[in-house]
Amino acid sequence: MEVAPECVQRGGRPVLVRRRSPAPLGLCEMLKARLWRRCACSPQRAWTLVQDLLPATRWLRQYHPREALAGDVMSGLVIGIILVPQAIAYSLLAGLQPIYSLYTSFFANLIYFLMGTSHHVSVGIFSLLCLMVGQVVDRELLLAGFGPAQGGAGPGDNSSRVNASAAAVGPGPQDCKQDCYAIRVATALTLVAGIYQVLMGILRLGFVSTYLSQPLLDGFAMGASVTILTSQLRHLLGVQIPRHQGPGMVVSTWLSLLRSAGQANLCDVVTSATCLAVLLASKELSDRCRHRLKVPLPTELLVIVAATLVSHFGQLHERFGSSVAGDIPTGFVAPRVPDPGLMWRVVLDAVPLALVGSAFSISLAEMFARSHGYSVRANQELLAVGCCNVLPAFFHCYVTSAALSKSLVKTATGCRTQLSSVVSAAVVLLVLLALAPLFRDLQRCVLACVIVVSLRGALRKVRDVPRLWRLSPADALVWVATAATCALVSVEAGLLAGILLSLLSLVGRTQRPRAALLAQIGDSGFYEDTAEFEGLVPEPGVRIFRFAGPLYYANKDFFLRSLYSLTGLDAGRAAARKKERGLEARAGEGDPVEGVDLGPVTSTAALVPTAARFHAVVIDCAPLLFLDTAGVATLQDLRRDYGALGIALLLACCSPLVRDTLRRGGFLGEDQEDAAEEGQLFHSVHGAVQGARARRRALAATDSAL
Repeated sequence: MEVAPECVQRGGRPVLVRRRSPAPLGLCEMLKARLWRRCACSPQRAWTLVQDLLPATRWLRQYHPREALAGDVMSGLVIGIILVPQAIAYSLLAGLQPIYSLYTSFFANLIYFLMGTSHHVSVGIFSLLCLMVGQVVDRELLLAGFGPAQGGAGPGDNSSRVNASAAAVGPGPQDCKQDCYAIRVATALTLVAGIYQVLMGILRLGFVSTYLSQPLLDGFAMGASVTILTSQLRHLLGVQIPRHQGPGMVVSTWLSLLRSAGQANLCDVVTSATCLAVLLASKELSDRCRHRLKVPLPTELLVIVAATLVSHFGQLHERFGSSVAGDIPTGFVAPRVPDPGLMWRVVLDAVPLALVGSAFSISLAEMFARSHGYSVRANQELLAVGCCNVLPAFFHCYVTSAALSKSLVKTATGCRTQLSSVVSAAVVLLVLLALAPLFRDLQRCVLACVIVVSLRGALRKVRDVPRLWRLSPADALVWVATAATCALVSVEAGLLAGILLSLLSLVGRTQRPRAALLAQIGDSGFYEDTAEFEGLVPEPGVRIFRFAGPLYYANKDFFLRSLYSLTGLDAGRAAARKKERGLEARAGEGDPVEGVDLGPVTSTAALVPTAARFHAVVIDCAPLLFLDTAGVATLQDLRRDYGALGIALLLACCSPLVRDTLRRGGFLGEDQEDAAEEGQLFHSVHGAVQGARARRRALAATDSAL
């Protein structure tokens, strides 16, 4: 290990700094120490564990009502007002009764208040998850002998004769009609998804969600939004078409809509057009005047209240056949354990639900934490969101996660802590106990309008594709492929395709990283890429090679091809031919290697036929993140081949991890004082170049003396 000229000077003399060797710790000792730390019990440790599991017990003691109470109450009221119409509307997506959406919003807010680490995230029903739940519910209803869910129709809208006959001949439970069986499927799915999320949190797998990249999530949101928009068109037009299942659902639904366009309900069409115009205009106005408005306009609630009054007094259901929400009961239903048989049936369907819910929740929590200057714990977020699914599953609730739109509103209205979630839960509780029946005559087309308008943000993400393409074509490809697969095949297939493409793009970037030759910037000690910069000064007799990626089994051949191509010498073939011709003497004298005719290009090394005159190769290892056994073997073979040709192989800027790997792999001596490390590893590229010069001068002096 050389002493770099730029090392710290103390008393006019250079100071040699060596890395301290870590104290060896056996596997048994390490496991014993970790187990002791985990299992050590004391009252203080128990209280710390409770605070970690329930963060509200920690921050509530430090709560300042004068500073935060007003903002929390205001944001809680606004979110509660927004939650009520969204909960009723999203029941159309899930194929469930509106009362269950209200249950879900109530319990999710209370549980996240106790367990969440984010101050600003709003957890509740999420349109993408509602769509995925509705697809599973429809499939299980058909398998049980029922018809597909009618988008959360009221009890009075279902045919009791159809339900009775279906229960008699189908595999569904004899004591449960269609609406009852639908919520049983949803609760079973929710419990399994929540168990997955809790297990991920216990096993500290919060990092897994980071593999769902932002382009993947944006493309998934775009494709799922197209699917949601398509599923709501039948309510906007008031036509009766089946809810299609399986691959190509969007295309099948559009074909059914085109065939049934002549049967559209004129009342629903007029109502939908009016509500869409009002909602879109108010949203645009709110976006333009958001800096002047202290509180967002509760347009959805105002539209729903006005539409309910018009539908009730105009008797739109009786006179024009307009579909309405139906009876919404008040109070709570007795808790029920989810059906174990249904849980086994949906065990695979819960996997994408758990992944999507976890990814969106953690990414939103980290986004708001960065913008407001605090930290969140990903594993605790998994536990919090998982418990928001596990516990409410016993109270007739379905899958929840964090939602971006409500979280943004929460922040804009002055939220400081999760106490606002308690206020939102109180608003939902008021509706559950007293106000729910008032929405009986609300038209379904109005609820569909609320859903469609809520998709504006996700649909607008298509405008980011050109910018994303300029920034990273691979990320743009992931975005487009995920969105297209979600819309044209299925939501689950789109998620799987996005994950596979993201991993493939990651592997592709490490398998073929950029390789370049470096040259000196004037008389400085810095070196840059000769292909990108002009006016650089190449070092005579030295080739400086940079490989901007790890060196492992998948890219070792590309590493060699790039090195041989840029230096103009296939060291492997040249060394082999020299051995065959018995030219070891010239290589031992250290003479510069002339351009050698290497014959035809092989499959393992591409050669640019140029005359190569160099006595040393320096590899800049600063971008080299890690090595595996194949990478170490590649460097060993390369050193052997270059050594046979009288060329020195020097490594510069190796990280401690790379140094340890080289030492354990036998490239260096196991003893840190070994002279091999002193002559092969350098702290900087400039130090390696100086070492190559010194080596060349020493060899020249030896030759002249002989």
